[in-house]
Amino acid sequence: MKMYLPFLILLSTLTLAQRRPEHTPKPLATLVKPADHLTLEAALELAKRSTAQAAQLDKQVSIAVLDASGTVILLMRGDGVGPHNTEAARRKAYTAVSTKTATLALLRNAAANAYTHNLNTLPDLLLLSGGVPIWYRGNVIGSLGVAGGGSPENDDAIARAAAIPEKGILTSK
Repeated sequence: MKMYLPFLILLSTLTLAQRRPEHTPKPLATLVKPADHLTLEAALELAKRSTAQAAQLDKQVSIAVLDASGTVILLMRGDGVGPHNTEAARRKAYTAVSTKTATLALLRNAAANAYTHNLNTLPDLLLLSGGVPIWYRGNVIGSLGVAGGGSPENDDAIARAAAIPEKGILTSK
């Protein structure tokens, strides 16, 4: 009998150790989300539409198209446009994608609010007009930046003209 007692204690301990609450795996949707990606073909079409708008204003511009992570897909400089405008276009696009806001609106909001005035001190952010997020199905899938249009309003209009509404690719929400 004495020999059975340690065996029964061990057996009951092992049985209790096996009775853990069942682990319920999380649904995949909470771990992974599908994402739409801006393609090079779309970036070329966005740039083409912006360039056409710039031509209507008799302007040559630099254009940057970025994906949702802020990585450059396309960077181009119009004939005769100053080299600083290429970097400005990239930074405007980066600002638009990272804030999900057109840079003209961001510029105006920052100027009106003392607490956001220092946004311009963050690396790569540029509070000048001409950057717009690219929207598809309510999500930002990239951005476009324009520099060299001659005025804040021109840069903004040229950037907004990039939209491909017939495909649901928009420059405003």
